[in-house]
Amino acid sequence: MTSRLKKVELHCHLEGAAPPALSLAQARKYNIDVSEYLKDGTYVWHDFASFLECYDKISEVYKSAEDYALLTETYLAELADVGSIYSELIVSPDHGKRIGLGADAYIEGVCEGIRRAREASGIEARLIVTGERHFGPDSVVGAAEYAAKAQNPLITGFNLAGEERMGRVADYARAFDIARDIGLGLTIHAGEVCGAFSVADALDVVRPARIGHGVRAIEDSALVSRLADLGTVLEVCPGSNIALKVFPDFASHPLRKLKEAGVRVTISSDDPPFFHTSLKREYDLAASAFGFSDAEIDQLTRTGIEAAFVDEETRQALLARI
Repeated sequence: MTSRLKKVELHCHLEGAAPPALSLAQARKYNIDVSEYLKDGTYVWHDFASFLECYDKISEVYKSAEDYALLTETYLAELADVGSIYSELIVSPDHGKRIGLGADAYIEGVCEGIRRAREASGIEARLIVTGERHFGPDSVVGAAEYAAKAQNPLITGFNLAGEERMGRVADYARAFDIARDIGLGLTIHAGEVCGAFSVADALDVVRPARIGHGVRAIEDSALVSRLADLGTVLEVCPGSNIALKVFPDFASHPLRKLKEAGVRVTISSDDPPFFHTSLKREYDLAASAFGFSDAEIDQLTRTGIEAAFVDEETRQALLARI
């Protein structure tokens, strides 16, 4: 339906994008039993807690820098095949440490995958280093400090993800100060599991350019107006929101209402195979479920490029491809 349209994605967790076929091959390579979590080419979970368990178990089959290069290259090739020209991947240095690979080797593997994909298809990609709030403020500060020390040109943004209900946004403010001081773009998960207040807290404390999800802002009309006035971009992931029951169905999802209220919105896939979606499906849903025209969808894509954490030369080159 939207196959001829160019696409961009600002919100995708790298491990959450792992194609089931690749994960199965990796599991066999390392003799890891994932049969409880991966059946008939589909990831298996039934609620948010079991989704996190499944996500963590599948992540265990990626162990080396080359594994991460392959994962990154495979996903970016999948995006390029459906007309995607730009992707931002959410990565966690802490994850590299937890699996015993180390943050540097983990990030270098991902960067190698980006280089290979760009050579093959011309797709551009950048990395958003994320702190995971359920590991506490010190861990999140550590992630920001890692991003600052890395001086990696592909690391262009900082994020806070994980369990939204843990701690206050203010508990993590120092991490965002570190990231802001070195010029990283700021985005933060809010307004997904928690309500409109979490979006307001993010605006008050972090002052981010973008918010991951943010869709629960629709519960507060004054907050919606504030988002529109500030020009804050929402990284909206409709398929993920329905899969996790943030909204019961697409008819009740506020993507169009937010756009009509003047909020700058983009569309992404979040953890695509875990939520039985893909970036192509999200673009198709923009047309079929939300009634956006091709011209309106192109505007969502332009918004994504305008909000991308890239240098101005790259931004203009991407805009020229729409």
